Amino acid sequence: MTKVGLFGIGLDTYWAQFDGLLNNLKAYQEQIKNRIAALGVEVADAGMVDNPVKAREAADFLKSQDVEIVFLYVSTYALSSTVLPVAQKLKVPVVILNLQPVAELDYEAFNRLGDRGKMTGKWLEHCQACSVPEIASVFNRSGIQYDFVTGYLQDEEAWTEIEAWTEAARVAAAIRNNRMGVLGHYYCGMLDVYTDLTKQSAVFGTHFELLEMCELKKYRDEATDDEVQAKIQEFNTAFEVAPECETSETERAARTSVALDKLVKNRDLGSVAYYYEGQPGNDYEDIATSVIAGNTLLTGKNIPVAGECEVKNAQAMKIMAGFGAGGSFSEFYLMDFKDDVIMLGHDGPAHFAIAEGRVKLVPLPVYHGKPGKGLSIQMSVKHGPVTLLSVVENNDGVFLLVAEGESVPGPVLEIGNTNSRYRFSVGAKRFMNEWSKQGPAHHCAIGVGHIAGKIEKLGQIIGIEVVTIC
Repeated sequence: MTKVGLFGIGLDTYWAQFDGLLNNLKAYQEQIKNRIAALGVEVADAGMVDNPVKAREAADFLKSQDVEIVFLYVSTYALSSTVLPVAQKLKVPVVILNLQPVAELDYEAFNRLGDRGKMTGKWLEHCQACSVPEIASVFNRSGIQYDFVTGYLQDEEAWTEIEAWTEAARVAAAIRNNRMGVLGHYYCGMLDVYTDLTKQSAVFGTHFELLEMCELKKYRDEATDDEVQAKIQEFNTAFEVAPECETSETERAARTSVALDKLVKNRDLGSVAYYYEGQPGNDYEDIATSVIAGNTLLTGKNIPVAGECEVKNAQAMKIMAGFGAGGSFSEFYLMDFKDDVIMLGHDGPAHFAIAEGRVKLVPLPVYHGKPGKGLSIQMSVKHGPVTLLSVVENNDGVFLLVAEGESVPGPVLEIGNTNSRYRFSVGAKRFMNEWSKQGPAHHCAIGVGHIAGKIEKLGQIIGIEVVTIC
């Protein structure tokens, strides 16, 4: 499980002055710990830090736990000197939880207490906001990355933000531990797709496993008739197989799919970027023209596969898959200026789990811009909210490019490709211009739901810029 850190801050001077205050604050922190743990992460709780000595101890403990992020619960007013040593040592994003016990203090009951000492203690129990600007000031001056979640303990809006942070932490860990296979080579001349694998490893932590076509051929040659028939059954379960698909083509795609599964398993791959052509009649060409169905199955199982050896887009697809949004391989197809939509799609692979209706497996007499013919995928992304993501390399490094839109009903191109109609709040013309000006490759990953906020949190955790178009 992904591990996150938690520590509370307070001021030890208060404990002897106000009876019960420390116990109440610890109880609130326990509530927070349990609710974060219920989000599916392991919580390393360093307890209450109320002086500089405990700050050093908490820093050592959380460092030893190798946490992805740390939640800082401001329990009452606390000195910034109890926070800085922890943040400095951990060097991970700090999410400051400015969570009051309740949404509104019962002022009448408070003022009826009569004892100003008790009243002050009760106020300090609800005094989370006092330290927030102090911590921000010190973090700004120290160059420490942080963000806030402000609300109260039962504030569902605040907990939605906290959950998004835990999801982003899980995705950051998944990307860092991912092994991406690179099979074949780039599409010749597609300069925008070319990438710096060292830079990708440095930013995301991804390991790149360079693969050989002859290994895939070995697994394909070894595929048994039973394995091929089982794969055909899987095709019929996952896809609506068009009746015009020739038996020989279905068997050819199934045999390649069996080999792809073995390659992924034996190399422990979590994603793949591929492209190959081969000489006419060559075994490698036979493989390259029969991969779309198998790669679509893998993508639908959250082992995303990007064609044309688009490593950056395989990264984007893996990020979308990590958030449970799918992540289908796409490029710009055409614009409909009357309906103010843009159509995006590809000849595959696709993410069949996010399809509008069943995915069709259909024959293509020719792969546009590629050799040969074979089976392809026809689908549209579910109607409703979507997010587009591109991993972009520029002269300054790597950043994430994001846009939220809607997949809308309407006519699509029934050409044996994935394609959908997308509408954006800024309009099709402005979206096309603003997106393109950021310099992405012409591919992107499309997932369901509006998750730009989660991707922005991921960018903070990884330490890269996130540019949002709309």
